[in-house]
Amino acid sequence: MIKAENISKKYRLKGKDIFALKEVDFAVEDGEFVVIVGPSGSGKSTLLLTLGGLIHPTSGKVFIRGRSIYELSVKERAEIRKTYLGFIFQTFNLIPYLTTLENVQVPLYLSGKTPAEQKKIATQLLEKVGLEDRLDHKPAELSVGQQQRVALARALANDPAILLADEPTGSLDSTLSEELVSWFMTLQKEGHTIVMVTHDRDAVRYATRSFSLIEGSVSENV
Repeated sequence: MIKAENISKKYRLKGKDIFALKEVDFAVEDGEFVVIVGPSGSGKSTLLLTLGGLIHPTSGKVFIRGRSIYELSVKERAEIRKTYLGFIFQTFNLIPYLTTLENVQVPLYLSGKTPAEQKKIATQLLEKVGLEDRLDHKPAELSVGQQQRVALARALANDPAILLADEPTGSLDSTLSEELVSWFMTLQKEGHTIVMVTHDRDAVRYATRSFSLIEGSVSENV
């Protein structure tokens, strides 16, 4: 489903080359829940965004469903993201002036759904995550845990095969973190593929496989 083939990402900082990723190779199969752990600054977010088609690697290839995504046009890569990928971020990235329902409708609007379809699907997803009584609330009127569930519902809007989660529990307490991870486990059982990067090594116990990312290099935990 997802394959990283010898990917490196290099930045130029104060006249020096800084490698966020160094010749990373690994693959994630359909239906896996893969956790990638590493300390702050190890390259976790860069790796996830590169896998998701948002940061072009300096070298190497990323394959999604057998297609080398950085050999595609910008439009084709955007279509891959829209069709196959859902993103969940630590900061939620909810639009503050939109309601809960409207936030979840955004990706449905972008995918060309009719207003009626948008409302129906968004309502069903918010009911699924237990927010049927918060449809008209703005993000500022929600608790942190509720905001995270809105972000989860939005990520699921186009029924993506793959969920990419960047430090999704970083803003949550232990109870809410476990709640979110339990959602991921449920989604995996429903057939979704989950790739989560985190600094929390406890998350490894939930994974089908786990990797460590240290200074841009990935190794599988055995």
